[in-house]
Amino acid sequence: MSLNNLKPAAGSTKSTKRIARGQGSGHGGTSTRGHNGAKSRSGYSRKIGFEGGQMPLQRRVPKFGFRNMNRVEYKGVNLDLLQALVDNKKIKDTVSVQDLRDNGIVSNNDLVKVLAKGELKAKLSIEVHAFSKTAIAAIEAAGGEAKTL
Repeated sequence: MSLNNLKPAAGSTKSTKRIARGQGSGHGGTSTRGHNGAKSRSGYSRKIGFEGGQMPLQRRVPKFGFRNMNRVEYKGVNLDLLQALVDNKKIKDTVSVQDLRDNGIVSNNDLVKVLAKGELKAKLSIEVHAFSKTAIAAIEAAGGEAKTL
């Protein structure tokens, strides 16, 4: 066996339908487009969402809600996750946003907020964008400090 005699298995491939190549092909004449009408002409394209004159879905369904352009979205990091990183010796006594990026917890452009789920036993100095009030209380109770960027 070599590259010049490779073939697909018998019956696994079909030849394409050759349209508009004369009457003998079986697809000459109107070239499978039917007779007259817009769809038989070259250059025809239907509007996106056109439903044959019926009121289209995007106009039947009402508009609602709005998206606040000024919303600040934070990526939440819980205390139990920070404790797990300490237990696995991934972080030492200080935690910065860069440490969280290096460990794959947040992405490059994420703003980070520490939340209070779980418990923190380690004494950590944490420097991120935001903290919840209960997270600050838990960090200070463990002997650490919370610095906002």
